[in-house]
Amino acid sequence: MSVASGLVFVTSTAQAVLNIEITQGVEGAVPVSIVPFGWEVPQQNAQMPASLAPPKAPPVDIAAIVSADLERTGRFEPLPPKDMLARPHVDSEIKFSNWRIFQSENLVVGTLQYMGANRYKIRFRLFDVFKGKQLEGFSLSASGDNLRQAAHQVSDIIYEKLTGERGAFTTSVAYVTASGQGNARRYSLWIADADGFGPQSMMRSGEPILSPAWSPDGTQIAYASLEDKGHQVVFVQNVASGRREKVSFFKGINGAPSWSPDGKSLAVSLSKDGNPEIYVINLANKKRRRLTKHWAIDTEPTWTPDGKTIIFTSDRGGRPQLYQVAVTGGRSKRLTFEGQYNAKATVSRDGKKIAMIHRTEGKYRVAIMDRESGNLRVLTDGVLDESPSFAPNGSMIIYATSKGRRGILKAVSVDGSIHQQLTVPEGDVREPAWSPFTQ
Repeated sequence: MSVASGLVFVTSTAQAVLNIEITQGVEGAVPVSIVPFGWEVPQQNAQMPASLAPPKAPPVDIAAIVSADLERTGRFEPLPPKDMLARPHVDSEIKFSNWRIFQSENLVVGTLQYMGANRYKIRFRLFDVFKGKQLEGFSLSASGDNLRQAAHQVSDIIYEKLTGERGAFTTSVAYVTASGQGNARRYSLWIADADGFGPQSMMRSGEPILSPAWSPDGTQIAYASLEDKGHQVVFVQNVASGRREKVSFFKGINGAPSWSPDGKSLAVSLSKDGNPEIYVINLANKKRRRLTKHWAIDTEPTWTPDGKTIIFTSDRGGRPQLYQVAVTGGRSKRLTFEGQYNAKATVSRDGKKIAMIHRTEGKYRVAIMDRESGNLRVLTDGVLDESPSFAPNGSMIIYATSKGRRGILKAVSVDGSIHQQLTVPEGDVREPAWSPFTQ
């Protein structure tokens, strides 16, 4: 990916891999068994060139990826392969009594077939063990380069069948890492799979990178950067090509970009006319429209999914609280009243919940509020939590926090029952943003 001249420095990809650890799961997680998939290759011809010969072993372990995906949700407890009494690959080989011994409620069997020319076919079936009944059967094809993503698709299908909730295993997470000290401090914007695998560097800089935000179709990321001689500028960057453009670079603050649901506009906080206010920028013609006009600081805008309202942080009441204003403009309405600090809102995809940073007992924690009732509930027990971002299916919230002297990421389920910790091998990790569904 191309980046602006002068910003590139050497960073090991391994240093940016997100290591995900479940720190708390659901009590009584559902036991499941994901049997290692069978490996099928075509009969080899002695005259076949070595370059066309099938791999000697599967390029990826489909079952291991699916097991890890399901286990990471905290809602399932996969049976370790070493404990399995049998390893069937098709339904005719299954003896359900073997799996009832372990109280496995569900069983997944399947095969990975090499089709030639670096193409593969995955076939799998999901069974209810106690009823001895098939719940789902599916096949999908993928290139060798996309096998991990195909495995995540398998996880999505299984997860949705068992929970009734769409899976988010094929989505991605954007985040910022920082390493080094003082003048050697370096920042990098990364994109990785939802399981932390395969990080790709989007941009690198000696200055902070702030507030990454995904476009609704997942093809672009907007962010604020201080790379322009310490002056904050908003960029929009294409994920595939790496090409980017400045969309807001006025004197003063240009920050906190948020995409409209149709992908045609950005809401930003600008101080071009004095104190920070909320503006909407039309990305096609770069025309700006001011939404707020107040002596207070208005910042951190976020759109509601219907595209009609923008929620933002303002201290116009004396302390930071959440307000909303119609996209067409008009009077702002205060949303939060519980506590002396509520900021950095993010709205669930269905528009029903708002996650935010809420100060309680002198500590800044992730809280969630029901938009209809206004009821607020604290989900985390951190000291300085930041930057909450909903998973596209609304089941989890990823956020930044700290452990010791290091910045790390954590995730919490919307009911507070499941907790994950996400770390990089070296340095700090901050500013998480969960991608939308792209299909």
